[in-house]
Amino acid sequence: MIYLLLSILFSTGLFVIFKYFGIYKIDVLKAIVVNYIVAFMIGFVSAEKRIPFAEIPNQTWFLGAMLLGALFVSIFFVMAMTAQKNGVSVASVAGKMSVVIPVLFGLFLYNESVTFFKVIGIIIAVIAVYLASVKEEKRNVKKAGLLFPILLFFGSGAIDTLLKYIEVNFVPKEEVAIFSGSLFAIAAFFGLIILGVKSIKKQESFGVKNVIAGVVLGVPNYYSIIFLIKALQVDGFESSTLFTINNVGIVIVSTLVGLLLFKEHFSLKNKIGVFLAILGIILVTIA
Repeated sequence: MIYLLLSILFSTGLFVIFKYFGIYKIDVLKAIVVNYIVAFMIGFVSAEKRIPFAEIPNQTWFLGAMLLGALFVSIFFVMAMTAQKNGVSVASVAGKMSVVIPVLFGLFLYNESVTFFKVIGIIIAVIAVYLASVKEEKRNVKKAGLLFPILLFFGSGAIDTLLKYIEVNFVPKEEVAIFSGSLFAIAAFFGLIILGVKSIKKQESFGVKNVIAGVVLGVPNYYSIIFLIKALQVDGFESSTLFTINNVGIVIVSTLVGLLLFKEHFSLKNKIGVFLAILGIILVTIA
């Protein structure tokens, strides 16, 4: 349970950092690329098992790491486009409600337990995620299409589902750090390609503040993933339960941080959502 709590706290830390990105006018793409490089370095330095760089492509989890690394960058751009075209609240809801995908895969692919309380708890948790995440948008986004929210929903769900599948089938416990570092390195590689293409169209300095922001983001980003993987490796902790608690826990803590630290508006829907989130976690945990 401690790994899950740490993953929730570090994931919430990402929410806080992204908030400050907006305040300090950080170039998000540049910071994201630096963040991936930092996370990659942490993974390789802290690895329990040393694997030569030349042998990494031969590891059984390498193709999975490549796919996840590409998805990390792709879904980041989809998230940005969703926020721009459909609004921040739509992006938040689409990303967080994707928890239903790894939960369903956990129930059917790994034959995890299905009880009345678990089903009710998961349904309540999904409703809670929506209510706690939705915010009133000042601008009209009704004319925006559903393509990007749908891509974000399935992409975010695919990341969690693949992470679980690769962890179960290909990643030994002593290789978790090196695996995590590798997928961040791959994400950085794809990110650098995108930055290179953008620099051809418009040349501009990288900016020291973007590098600092990326370093600050990279540490909690790495540990949010590493602790989630470690939580998935704990015996007796089903992924359907874990992903539900993880996503709903992030929603609860992020909502409270937004209320207390950033003085965000806390509507009646948000209050009901937090209450239902807590109820959903209780039901899923006792199931």
